[in-house]
Amino acid sequence: MKIWTSEHVFHHPWQTVTKAAMQKYPNPMNPSVIGVDVLSRDVDTRGRLHSKRLLSTEWGLPSIVRSIIGNSRTYTYIQEHSVVDPVDQTFELQSSNITFTNLVSVDEKLTYKPHPEDKEKTILTQEAIISVKGVSLSSYLEGVMARSISTNAGKGREAMEWVIRQLNAEIEELAATARGTLLAPMAAAVTEE
Repeated sequence: MKIWTSEHVFHHPWQTVTKAAMQKYPNPMNPSVIGVDVLSRDVDTRGRLHSKRLLSTEWGLPSIVRSIIGNSRTYTYIQEHSVVDPVDQTFELQSSNITFTNLVSVDEKLTYKPHPEDKEKTILTQEAIISVKGVSLSSYLEGVMARSISTNAGKGREAMEWVIRQLNAEIEELAATARGTLLAPMAAAVTEE
C-alpha cells in the first residue's frame, strides 16, 4: 500500500473553487475522463448537497504496468461521492475505482476549505491510497501509480484554473449583455430628448 498526499492553495474564494470543482469535467487538461454521469443528487436536513457520480476514464497506465498486471484494457469506472456543506464551507469528495479492483485499488479523498487566514483563497488537501494486489513488484507498481497520481493532480489543478477562467468569462459576458440591454433603452431615451 502506498499513500500519496498533497496540499494546494487556490487564489480564489471557496464558492468559486467549489463551483469549478463541480463542473471540472470535461476539460482539455484531463482528457482521460471521457464521461460523467450523475447517479443521484440530494440535499440532507442540514442543507448539505450530496452527489454520487460515475466517471468513465481511460487510465493510460504506463506500458510496463499494463504488461505486469496483464491487462491492455485501461478503460475504467470510478465512483465518486461528494458533500458540499455551504454553512461550514467544506467540499469533500471521495472516489474509488470500481474496475480492476482485484488488481488495483485507488481510494482518493479531496477536501476544499477556505484558507484560515485569507477568505479569498481556498485550500485543497488530497490523499490517495494505492494498493496493487496479486502481482509481483506490487510496491514498485504502487510507486509508479503514485507518481502518475501526482502528475494528474497537477493537471487537475490546471483544469480547475481553466474552469474558473471559463466561469469568470461567462459572468463577464452576462454582465456585458445586461449592461448593453440596460444601456440601449437609456441611450434611446437620451437621443429622443
